[in-house]
Amino acid sequence: MTVSLDIENIAAHYGSTQVLKDLSLSVKAGELVSLLGSSGCGKTTTLRLVAGFLSPTSGTIRLGDRDLTRLPAHQRDIGLVFQNYALFPHLSVLDNVAFGLKQRKIESGERTRRAKAMLDRVGLADFAERLPGALSGGQKQRVALARALVIEPPLLMFDEPLSNLDAKLRVDMRVEIRKLQRANGTTSLYVTHDQEEAFSISDRVAIMNAGRIMQLDTPEVLYQRPANAFVARFVGFENLIPMTVKARDGASVSAEAPGGAVVALSEAELGPIPDRFVLATRADGLSVQREGAGIPVELGLRTYLGRAYQYETRSSAGSLIANGSLAEPFSTGDHAVLVPKPEQCCILKPEA
Repeated sequence: MTVSLDIENIAAHYGSTQVLKDLSLSVKAGELVSLLGSSGCGKTTTLRLVAGFLSPTSGTIRLGDRDLTRLPAHQRDIGLVFQNYALFPHLSVLDNVAFGLKQRKIESGERTRRAKAMLDRVGLADFAERLPGALSGGQKQRVALARALVIEPPLLMFDEPLSNLDAKLRVDMRVEIRKLQRANGTTSLYVTHDQEEAFSISDRVAIMNAGRIMQLDTPEVLYQRPANAFVARFVGFENLIPMTVKARDGASVSAEAPGGAVVALSEAELGPIPDRFVLATRADGLSVQREGAGIPVELGLRTYLGRAYQYETRSSAGSLIANGSLAEPFSTGDHAVLVPKPEQCCILKPEA
């Protein structure tokens, strides 16, 4: 039976240091949610609390109608896939996969049948009698995944499972994980520091910072419409420009950046624009022009990206990054104007 995971107002401490602060998260039945953030943000602590390796200071953890909060780890019936594979080196691949079934007192013939079927699903049927030491990193991770799935857990959790693999294997394995998770419909919690990995594999992503969830949403919304400056910077909005509305004419707005530069914006393209706001853009969201209505800049370092030239610029609004056309390159020291592209911008509230 597919069930939901509900974490409600969880707090956690390491000694006197508070690591999680009233964190709440709901993972829908059959959904894969990733916890994404830099080291120390609390994502692995959250996973360890759900697994039962740590105890919360306060709050509750529920899996379906079961309260896991004070339940011992071995009674939670959760599938775990670790970064270091955690395979038994003296057991064959088949016995590694069947280990959880043996612990659950499944009859020998049935557990062998189920373990072989799961190895077939992860493409390792021909490796059943090998020892883990004879496998590549990607093969070891497939065994770890098969071992976690074969017990048919109501919840599957991943702790940085692809960190030890090379770039191509990471891409291949995240596709396989997603296919298997969808095929099984297993509710899943996935921990990673890799944004591309999280966005490619998840139904929703929780971006974390200092023990809090800064935004929980679909990858598409997070990438295009971050809710605050922290998330915007995290997903690659290099330019955060504080602005003040100076005039309104219907849906058209004239807004002033620091130093007095005025740009024209449209609420029809950007949505409601408050009197004070932050205009967030990536480098692609600023057009580099020789003249026009925009933010005057002096161009600094030029970098060739293949598809565009990227410029570091200096302006009265601060240092800004913009990508310009290959057809008409500028030189260091040139003066230009940066004009926002509304379809690649978003409006944020000013930071306190």
